[in-house]
Amino acid sequence: MVTAAATFGRSGSHDFILLRASAIVMVLYTLFMAGFFLSTPDVTYEVWSGLFANIWMKVFTMLALSAVLIHGWIGIWQVSTDYVKAAGLRAFIQLVFSVGLIAVWLTGLFVLWGV
Repeated sequence: MVTAAATFGRSGSHDFILLRASAIVMVLYTLFMAGFFLSTPDVTYEVWSGLFANIWMKVFTMLALSAVLIHGWIGIWQVSTDYVKAAGLRAFIQLVFSVGLIAVWLTGLFVLWGV
């Protein structure tokens, strides 16, 4: 039996809520970016950097990247515990995906905030 210690949330209900909330944030970000590209005739470097110069856009992007991290973390844990029965392989798969998700989040942090 797999315990809930490896999940992002504290319980199945908490994971359920985090998955739905993170999905909503990702959909809102996707819709915003699609609207931006559809409403902007020429996306030049100046337009793009002007968009991301706004603090609200940096925060919204980091919120979206955090949603991807949470959604991916819980998702890979749930899928791997359901379908990968070998503990060593499951741990390796979770490690690879977790490191990848954290790398994407940190890259977004460094690119957006110039840390």
